[in-house]
Formats: sequence, C-alpha cells, structure tokens
Amino acid sequence: MPWLGIAFFFTALFYASVGFGGGSTYSALLTLAKTDYRILPALSLICNVIVVTGGAVRFGRAGHIPWRRVLPLVLASAPLAWLGGLTPIKEVTFQALLAASLGVTGLILLFQRENAEVGGQTLSQTTQRARFANMAVGAAIGYLSGLVGIGGGIFLAPYLHFTKWAESKVIAGTATLFILVNSVTGLAGQLQKTNASGSIDPLFDHWPLVVAVAGGGLIGSHLGVQVISPSLMRRLTALLILYVAVQLAWKLLG
Repeated sequence: MPWLGIAFFFTALFYASVGFGGGSTYSALLTLAKTDYRILPALSLICNVIVVTGGAVRFGRAGHIPWRRVLPLVLASAPLAWLGGLTPIKEVTFQALLAASLGVTGLILLFQRENAEVGGQTLSQTTQRARFANMAVGAAIGYLSGLVGIGGGIFLAPYLHFTKWAESKVIAGTATLFILVNSVTGLAGQLQKTNASGSIDPLFDHWPLVVAVAGGGLIGSHLGVQVISPSLMRRLTALLILYVAVQLAWKLLG
C-alpha cells in the first residue's frame, strides 16, 4: 500500500520534530490497513525506536534529560514494557485495549493546551511518596506500551505536566527517553512472542515502512515542521486516531 508508506513518512517527520515517536499513529494507520494484529505492535515499536533515537540524543546533548530523576521511571517501566510485549493476548482483547488507548491518546492530542508550561515556577523537591507514585504510573504505562505497541510518552507527558514535575523542555526530553526505553524493551518481548508463535516472518514484508520512518524521522529531527503548524498537525492526527478508535469500538460492539 503506497499510501501507508507516505503516511508513515509524514507521521515520523512530525513526531520527530517534537521529540516523540508516533507509535499511536502508526498503530492507527496499521489498523486501517488491516495489518495482522499479531505483528502490529512490533511494527509500531520498531518505527518508534527508529524515530525517537535521534530525539533522545538531541535532548540529551542539550541537557534536557535529568538522568537521576528519570532513572526511577525508566527502571520501573522497562521490565513491565518487556512483560507487556511478551504477554499472549487474544485479538478481541487486543483490539479493545488498542481502541481504548487510541481513544485516550486522541482526546489528549485534541484538547492539549498550547501553553502547557511550568513557567518560571520553582519546583519543589520530589517527596518519597511522589517518587513511588511516579514509578507506579511509569510501570503501568510501560506495561500498556509493550502490550499494544506504543511508546507511552503521550500518557507520561501530560501526567508530568499535571504534577509540575519539571519545565516543558525537561518533560519532553524525559518522555523521549521513556518512549525509547519502553519501545526497545516492549519490542524485545513482542519479538519473543511472535517468534514463538511462528508469525514473525510477515514482519520482514513491511520493510518499506521502516525506510519511510527512517527518512521522515531524520528530516523531522533536524528541520522540524515548516509547512503545517504543529497544532494543526496534532489536531489532524487526533481526528485520525479517534476515527480508528471509534471504528474498532464499533467492530467490537457489532
């Protein structure tokens, strides 16, 4: 499907420009293309890893990743992402979870405020209770990420903004690293599962999508979105994701 490669290219370009991977949108597009649900999460995660690696390097070099604060989140999420990827799941359950996660993702993208900033506010020290709460949230997002093939940054970033965890650039850098680690470990679990079930071979038939996101991610990481404003692109992406979520929900109810 030529349109799928083009859609993946521009999805990668947009998400890379803001430091995200685009896993939820890849999943939406693959669902529209009626891709086998057994390989869908692995495909989305492979694309995530390719796109978000450049962003993680960029944010790290700019000093926007607070390694000591991020480490507990990553250590909590990574094993759960691997476990989520390894978890056997029936098609109807997968579609229900994907529909729910896409629905929430679409609403977050659609109603996200432009000025989601902590501003110049002095951030208080993270308490022990808050640290455990953050790790619990990270672990839950990690498991869902590995299970349905998303990076989880779209859920983590709003939570960190809500709790005033850090300023926006730091949260973006944190979410980027979070997506990368979850995608790698979730992919490891997915590949173990698909290899055990004998359904891994069809993955190699989708290599043009990998090439498309590699090109789009490289351009987006260096140039950003120049033609379409990020806010418009975000809303268009939200409508696509919500459309797929409704289609999946309708199919399940029908």
